[in-house]
Amino acid sequence: MSVRSGKGAFEKVRPRLQRVLALLLYFFDHRRPMKKAASVSQRKNDRAVFRLLLFLYSSSLLLFLALGSVGGAQTSPATAPANPTQDYLVYVVCESADKIVLIRFGPTGAKIEAEMRTGLMPMDVNGPHGIAVSPDKKFFYVSEGHGRPDGSVWKYRAGTDEVIKYTSLGLFPATTDITPDGSFIYVANANFHGDMVPSSISVVATDQMIEVKRIPTCTMPHGSRLNHDGTKHYSVCMMDDMLVEIDTRKFAVDRYFMLSKGKEMGMAGAPDPHAMPDHKSATCTPTWAQPSNDGSIIYVACNQSNEIVAIKTDTWTLARRFPAGTGVYNLAMTKDGRLIATNKRGQSVSIFDPVTGRELAKIPTQRKIVHGAVVTPDDRYAFISVEGVGSEPGTVEVIDLSSLKTVATVDVGPQAAGIDFWKMEPSK
Repeated sequence: MSVRSGKGAFEKVRPRLQRVLALLLYFFDHRRPMKKAASVSQRKNDRAVFRLLLFLYSSSLLLFLALGSVGGAQTSPATAPANPTQDYLVYVVCESADKIVLIRFGPTGAKIEAEMRTGLMPMDVNGPHGIAVSPDKKFFYVSEGHGRPDGSVWKYRAGTDEVIKYTSLGLFPATTDITPDGSFIYVANANFHGDMVPSSISVVATDQMIEVKRIPTCTMPHGSRLNHDGTKHYSVCMMDDMLVEIDTRKFAVDRYFMLSKGKEMGMAGAPDPHAMPDHKSATCTPTWAQPSNDGSIIYVACNQSNEIVAIKTDTWTLARRFPAGTGVYNLAMTKDGRLIATNKRGQSVSIFDPVTGRELAKIPTQRKIVHGAVVTPDDRYAFISVEGVGSEPGTVEVIDLSSLKTVATVDVGPQAAGIDFWKMEPSK
């Protein structure tokens, strides 16, 4: 409830309060008819005190109504959205439209700054899915799921439509991340449309765009993310209910963790491809792995069971599970430790305190099938990609992380998917 509606509600009850006041004052004036000791001045003082108490009571009621607490209504965040003082530039890829779109958000709102087509196949859908901007902000890398037969990853010069180079990878390369020094990208070969067999993570040297290693993991890998110092890489396997950790110094799987509820277990070494669990028994269906800022916890989105699972990296044991939104899909983390989760089937974005598992806010999105999230370096905004349904355009929605409100939206090509932050600059 707004302040205006709170005042309106108070105005409705004002006459009733005035009648109550008049009656109380009448009885107050005549409360001691038999007591001659009560002086006129004493009665005036009593009436003044009574009026003061009633004023404090009515003022409290007005504040109560203005804050929207009547009838169990939820209160809104106290902080009003403030206009940005600079421009934020974000890249998003549109999977069905074969487009890379650069979004500019600033004091005048959000708009498309530039867009370009990507891919080799002019008559078929190339399917750009993941994107990663280099730490020096000079380049960005886009994974493309479709090919003949394999997908690929492309290197672009940031701020232009110049293609530097591309290289073939495995079946349906999807989520992409880059090491802190910018030397390697890790791409999950998700194999969304192939046989239910173990797939892999591709490691590509960014200088020459050469695949230096293809690391077998498990079935349908997704959610490729590196820890802060780049020593460990994490991905999940959607059909095996599994989290996999890669040692980036060895280019090899170090350990894995079983995520099914009641069967949580950390294991050393790589999973045995001949001893994978029955895909039909998957209960978590993980879609994302997000390291905490200090790397001590890995948060996993369980898309099927609508939960987030937290795993401790020092002991490789379960820390906690907590409820999440419907179809929780991708995760991102702010520098102050809040966890942002896109709810793919829930048409919303949730923000959590991951230490307690408490949902701080749930923010509805304009369209359905919520996909990716990225946080600005100053923790002011989260940019959310939303795919849309059918012929609808995709959208990029901007959430103010102080007020926890959506402050801008912009339509892009259908099936907006991977999203990453490029840079901040003075407003145009």
